[in-house]
Amino acid sequence: MPTGRVKQLLRDRKLLAVTRPDGTLAVPAAFLDDHQIVKGLCGTLTLLFDCGFDDLEALRWLFTADESLPGTPIDALVRRRATEVNRRAQAMAF
Repeated sequence: MPTGRVKQLLRDRKLLAVTRPDGTLAVPAAFLDDHQIVKGLCGTLTLLFDCGFDDLEALRWLFTADESLPGTPIDALVRRRATEVNRRAQAMAF
């Protein structure tokens, strides 16, 4: 994916990055599937932000194990279970 496209996705909050100790930004490998964004991630991020999450909270939620999912929310997104993930995100907001 071209760097310019990644930067635009970060600005639009359709993708998140973490800051490395040296100050550079890095997109978690789990967010990519064969050089494309994992299907459902953009929508899930929008939902999390609409529910009041900030970037760090959204990252933490995506990578925290959930008893009602097999693994973490990002694992479920990779397995194409965006609907289940989004239901859990919505439930947390209310």
